[in-house]
Amino acid sequence: MNSQIKIALIDDEQLILEGVKMLLSSEPNISVGSTSTNGPDFLETLEKTSEEDFPDIALVDVQMQPMNGFELVEILKEKYPNLKIIILSSHYKTTILGYMVKLGVSAFLPKNSNRNAFIEAITMVYKNGIFFTPEDHQMIFSYMNSPTKKRTLFEMDDELSDREKDVVRLICQECTNNEIAEKLFISPRTVESHRQRIVEKIGAKNTVGIVIYAIINNIHPLERI
Repeated sequence: MNSQIKIALIDDEQLILEGVKMLLSSEPNISVGSTSTNGPDFLETLEKTSEEDFPDIALVDVQMQPMNGFELVEILKEKYPNLKIIILSSHYKTTILGYMVKLGVSAFLPKNSNRNAFIEAITMVYKNGIFFTPEDHQMIFSYMNSPTKKRTLFEMDDELSDREKDVVRLICQECTNNEIAEKLFISPRTVESHRQRIVEKIGAKNTVGIVIYAIINNIHPLERI
């Protein structure tokens, strides 16, 4: 990896902050640039952070005051759509994973994860934009077999067209708009129009949301770990 992965930690438990920071400190490719004990302080810190020092990934706790992790994530996704987010939580439940999917979070890690799991998740999110543990795989596959849950994740009035599904598949393959345009023999502007329409139809927050939608709806195969 050519440059360090810049991490921000947000958790209202000081011991967790210090513990995760220490856990990551021995990794030469990872640096913890900022820590915050609540959402408002982190948002204020980001506003003052230069582009050079801006974090690549934020590790966010769920249960915080006065702003919980999901409220913080919604604001972050609106203001900083390129910031990748890993949710940290002691509550590893299907409902939380479902909400994570809807928000377009890149990964979910239980707080009792070991060092290797932390490093793997951070590395894969930085590289691919998304990371699923084996437990996440099982939950995702359960969503795929439940039309009711699938509907609550992505409420759609119109199904994607065949061309939009083609665009989604290529987005999942990490193709740029220009590469998609070349493969489908259309203009980059048309690709951008398709991409915007896809986001509007499925209610995704970002590219991560598009990828997860494609996995849940069998448009893009989910690779098992």
